[in-house]
Amino acid sequence: MSAVTLEVLQTGPLALVEDLGRAGLSHLGVTRSGAADRRAHTLANRLVANPDDRATVEITLGGFTARVHGGNGEGIAIAVTGADTDPAVNGVPFGTNSIHHAHDGEVISLGPPRSGLRSYLAVRGGIDVEPVLGSRSYDVMSSIGPLPLRRGDVLPVGLHTDDFPELDQAPVAAIVDAPLELKVVPGPRDDWFIDPEVLIRTNWQVTNRSDRVGIRLVGMPLEYRWLDRQLPSEGATRGAIQVPPNGFPVILGPDHPVTGGYPVIGVVIDDEVDKIAQARPGQTVRLHWSRPRRPFED
Repeated sequence: MSAVTLEVLQTGPLALVEDLGRAGLSHLGVTRSGAADRRAHTLANRLVANPDDRATVEITLGGFTARVHGGNGEGIAIAVTGADTDPAVNGVPFGTNSIHHAHDGEVISLGPPRSGLRSYLAVRGGIDVEPVLGSRSYDVMSSIGPLPLRRGDVLPVGLHTDDFPELDQAPVAAIVDAPLELKVVPGPRDDWFIDPEVLIRTNWQVTNRSDRVGIRLVGMPLEYRWLDRQLPSEGATRGAIQVPPNGFPVILGPDHPVTGGYPVIGVVIDDEVDKIAQARPGQTVRLHWSRPRRPFED
């Protein structure tokens, strides 16, 4: 089969090449980055028989189109997961979380999502752009990695393995715009707040200032216990809930800074971090302790 490429025709608000990120470089000031919704990314790859770490296109709020070039008439296997964008080839829908074949000259398109925020387009063989520091992921904060996609970009498709897709469709529950429920491990700095329970009593709202660096929430502000103390910078992790002086939490995303000086009141458990990637501005977020919080004693 001849070399296959995707010619980007439209990107929508934001389209990035992402894989599972660049691990082990935090000591150099480089965060892991990678797909914001790792489960959706991994599912897309598995549908087309790719290894989990092959790069996909992460598409925010749909509006992405690309034309297939090459393939000697055999076509390429593709899958779209995450937010349901009514994916189609030459205008014929094929369904989210399912496998489809696109041929030379055909156009893959994703519309605006019905719910959720991010979709993942996988191609059998993976998006084979040049890696940077061992990863094909783009970090929006540091600008490390392949740049955000633009109209006219040509994405090479890599060589696929001998494995072949085994399922036509994955039985995955649809993303809905209901309140997002997240479990949180307390601490390590919950003692920095007069009433840490405000975190779980409040119905938080996602703001339009949210991105891959962090999800910003508004609601009942948390109050610092000490106004005359400063916390030295500490290591940061994905899912950590930092609280700046305004009292409104920020849940760190895949492109978070390596360190931070705001107190971390809790950390979203890893099994639920991917849900945050699909939270839209205005959506309600409810947080719950994953285990009893140890009371603070003065």
